Amino acid sequence: MDDSANGLRADTLVATVRGVLPSLTPAAQTVARLILEDPATVARSTITELSAASGTSEATIVRTARLLGFAGYPQLRLALAAAAAQPDRLVPGDLAPDDPLSAVIQKVARAESEAINDTVAQLTSERLGLVVDAIVGARRIDAYGVSASGLVAGDVAQKLLRIGLSSHAFQDAHLALTSAVLLRPGDVAIGISTSGETPDVIEPLTRAKEAGATTVAITNNPRSSIAELAEHVLISAGRETEFRPGALASRISQLLVVDCLFVGVAQRTYDSSQEALASTRRAVSEFTRRTTPARRQP
Repeated sequence: MDDSANGLRADTLVATVRGVLPSLTPAAQTVARLILEDPATVARSTITELSAASGTSEATIVRTARLLGFAGYPQLRLALAAAAAQPDRLVPGDLAPDDPLSAVIQKVARAESEAINDTVAQLTSERLGLVVDAIVGARRIDAYGVSASGLVAGDVAQKLLRIGLSSHAFQDAHLALTSAVLLRPGDVAIGISTSGETPDVIEPLTRAKEAGATTVAITNNPRSSIAELAEHVLISAGRETEFRPGALASRISQLLVVDCLFVGVAQRTYDSSQEALASTRRAVSEFTRRTTPARRQP
């Protein structure tokens, strides 16, 4: 589909709908779920047919199309038709209770792969570059996240620390708030939340913003509270399923964003980063040699 018409691409349309789903009205969610369940059928349906299938009014369908960034339902149908030309990407592939392990392997791998591809399609160098600029010039970087997103927060803090940047991760809301209010203008606060509605992430990011820090959101939902709050938004893509709460697909897409961010920062600070990596690697290696028992000779 034509990006200029509405800003969405055929290869990321379904991922985008999935990401904004929590922020839609209940009636709009009904229409959006039909899109997620069977986008090809929706693409073939007239507005009257979709109204009957969804139990919503035609006006609701038009409003939903506009909420998704389209001028109207005809434009949404065209986008879905373009997406339907890539059928492999429209098969839900959710895990079922009776799936054999061979199917589990294939479905999980596919979900991970699609999450990476969808994230890459939405991660622009311009947006990433602005965040790289902010981190390079920061005195301190905070990362906030809970549960699976907390693991990602820890990953970004560990990576930046290894190249000599003052970076800290917080999964506890009280500690996150304590740190956030002590940030200064020029510091960076990164909030990580798949839904974009995690209170334990929103509140410290709000306080960091009030303190003058540059705020960054990594989220699936570009219309979420955290996205509206942050100065810079980096979109990840990956769905949660019944059998994978805190799904690997969501986490791996966030980790991809973090990896790209880290490499961008390391490139910009190449000399100091290489020196820091060498020093930290040497310190760990020396510690390991001193604390690892010598192997017995046969």
